[in-house]
Amino acid sequence: MNAMGIIFASDREVKLNELTIHRTTASLPFGGRYRLIDFALSNFVNSGITRIGIIAKNNYNSLMDHIRMGRDWDLNRKNSGIMVFPPFVRATSQEVYKGKIEALYTNLSYIKEAKEDYVFIVNSNIAANIDFEAAVEKMEEKQADLLVFTARMTYANSRRAIISTDENDRITDVLFSDAFNGEEHLVGINAYVIRRDLLCFLIETAYARSLVDWEKDVLQAQYKNMHMLSYEIKEHVAMIDDIKSYFKASMDLLDKNVREELFHKNGNVLTKVKDSSPTTYGENAVIKNSLIADGCVIDGVVENSILFRGVKVGKGAHISNSIVMEHADIGEGAKLSYVITDKKVTVSPNCSLSGFATYPIVIVKGKTV
Repeated sequence: MNAMGIIFASDREVKLNELTIHRTTASLPFGGRYRLIDFALSNFVNSGITRIGIIAKNNYNSLMDHIRMGRDWDLNRKNSGIMVFPPFVRATSQEVYKGKIEALYTNLSYIKEAKEDYVFIVNSNIAANIDFEAAVEKMEEKQADLLVFTARMTYANSRRAIISTDENDRITDVLFSDAFNGEEHLVGINAYVIRRDLLCFLIETAYARSLVDWEKDVLQAQYKNMHMLSYEIKEHVAMIDDIKSYFKASMDLLDKNVREELFHKNGNVLTKVKDSSPTTYGENAVIKNSLIADGCVIDGVVENSILFRGVKVGKGAHISNSIVMEHADIGEGAKLSYVITDKKVTVSPNCSLSGFATYPIVIVKGKTV
């Protein structure tokens, strides 16, 4: 396809703090064996886009280990492939970019030197299976300047843009508000496609005026002056920008229809290949409505939960409505309900932890409780 991709490895992670202390949003584990960036990379590859730049910001060691220059996505190529950019504004500076505009301006030479006519700009906190090729076809058909990917949602925060459109999907208003009142709105999912020459012009113009926020200083400021289209995603979309949305998006995966839409609808979602032994189930193991990855050893009860690779569940332990990441050790008789444990967490025997669907307990990486 005649397009290139730019992925932002992280945006504002304050509300994901417990899960992003040691990693960037892009490498946040999801669904038992995936990382969030797998969706963006797979969407690009499945749509024929092979020139991809990843703009890092902080804690990106785990991201580098995961992507391994893209060979699991067939992106380790002599021409095009993956390019990872550091977060510094200038090569001689230790100052991290303040916003997307500054980050794009710093790497503008990469964009200008590309031969593709269109540029996709996406955040890595979106779990969705999107046909990018169809979006470009609509953009060309409507002769639009910029296309905004959108989805219907009822959950709000100050970083989600509420989009209004006319009968032709042209954007007529862009608002930022927490006041959803439980109503469903069309929301921008922080993914865009734009003509490469126009992107370069907008970035250079905005940077010259010390603007830094792409969503507010370009999208919201320019929708009246540009032909912006909404491209609504009808299939399942998850925006993960706080603990509550991460937990809900994960629990939604227990629905077979959601898994089918997310991981197979417009092409398979690919991830880093690991060689693991099969999961072992003891004589006391009981599994109900759960996703269990390879390499686990289970001798307790697991229901309505997601277990990542290498998790050990002791005899008499009971895990419900929880997410247990890699190499956790859940002791005998322990009870977890509405809990998220990060990698290498140890839960002592007979320990009991209980949170709520709207406020799950989060145990940070490597901790013993």
